Amino acid sequence: MSKRGVEQSAGSRASGMGALEAAVDLAIAEVRAARERASEAEKRAEQSAAMLRQFVEGEEDPGTLSRRVQVLEAENRDLRRRIERGRAGIDRIAASIRFLENRQ
Repeated sequence: MSKRGVEQSAGSRASGMGALEAAVDLAIAEVRAARERASEAEKRAEQSAAMLRQFVEGEEDPGTLSRRVQVLEAENRDLRRRIERGRAGIDRIAASIRFLENRQ
């Protein structure tokens, strides 16, 4: 093999190693992401199973759950109204600032 052939072979090995390292890094990242997703799915499954046990075993009365939902929905409506009032206040303040900036 000529000197030039050896140099080309070494260069192609180096680029091949770089590609291999990149592929391995990608595979490792994908495995980590899959493990995280699996862990989150297991947590959600455990939470769902616990909630189902509570409901089936009668720990949570359907009437009580219904009342809790109604209370939470009322709280959500109140929070939405408060957010809208806050946004309106921010809009007024921003308009005042723009007015003052334009006067100068």
